[in-house]
Amino acid sequence: MEKVLLGMSGGVDSSAAAVLLQRQGYQVTGCTLRLFDNGALGMEWESTCCSLEDVEAARKAADRLGMDHFPFNFSAAFRRAVLEPFAADYGAGRTPNPCISCNREVKFAALLQRGKELDFDYIATGHYARVRYDAASDRYQLLRGADAAKDQSYFLYPLGQEVLSRLLLPLGDYGKGEVRAIAAAAGLESAHRPDSQDICFVPDGDYMAFLERFGGDVGEPGDFVDAQGRVLGRHRGLPAYTRGQRRGLGVSADRPLYVVAKDGENNRVILGDDADLYSSTLTAEAFNWVSVACPTGTVRAEAKIRHSRRGAAAVAEVLADGRVRVRFDTPQRAVTPGQSVVLYDGDLVLGGGVIAGV
Repeated sequence: MEKVLLGMSGGVDSSAAAVLLQRQGYQVTGCTLRLFDNGALGMEWESTCCSLEDVEAARKAADRLGMDHFPFNFSAAFRRAVLEPFAADYGAGRTPNPCISCNREVKFAALLQRGKELDFDYIATGHYARVRYDAASDRYQLLRGADAAKDQSYFLYPLGQEVLSRLLLPLGDYGKGEVRAIAAAAGLESAHRPDSQDICFVPDGDYMAFLERFGGDVGEPGDFVDAQGRVLGRHRGLPAYTRGQRRGLGVSADRPLYVVAKDGENNRVILGDDADLYSSTLTAEAFNWVSVACPTGTVRAEAKIRHSRRGAAAVAEVLADGRVRVRFDTPQRAVTPGQSVVLYDGDLVLGGGVIAGV
């Protein structure tokens, strides 16, 4: 019987994944990755990321299903690969996506390494996405989940071939309602647990408070200016703002104003009209062609600049330095450096990278 090491958060998705894997004939062992250790950080902070409550919920689910369960502490790696870059990016004026960094640098890397050490054949998670092997290209490919409303492939584009070759995603063909029904039928308490919505280590959405407690650079106050450099007011530090933001600016004007850009060199936040937020082109770095070989010419694709945004028709071109230029057929609103752009061909994830500029 092939053995699977399943990452369990204590929620309904990973618990239902365990049920499905057992039905498929695998010997499943659960594990929970402790990623956020308040004591190690030296700060009082609540996190929804595999807390002690989550570990206990995962253990109960594993017990109910007759599985072994182990907690693994990867908080040091999480701090090094996620928290510190998150703080540095905000200090540099970018708006990072820590969930993607965590998947690339910690969750899947740690799960695969521990799986190898413990002689497991596969690793698995409760993500809504699919993996398949394409014999023609001799590559493992990443695809959207069948439930478009729950699809999480956007967050998984950094995964490499080694991870994909040993990764099982049993929820890829299911919808959320079906998953809750599977968990309920198995008598799992997690069937009724609500989904987490926010970034796990900033559950209240107050990034500035987290940066202050973590010791990150929250910046110095500076000027709000318009495109001509006229001072419109004072800001409280560059990390407090992101491109497209309208609320919380504290600037009086005869029309709605939005954050158009951040000028780190002069510590200024540039405000403008909604029309100023549209861009036809972006450049992405740290690009990973996950399902296909790096193309030599241009590629037509659907490009997503946010997980929550619909994709847009575009043409992608690999530049000489390995970065990728994406040109949209129709200008897109609030393309934000630090976020990721992911390219699709139908359900197939071609690849993705971090937006460096517009």
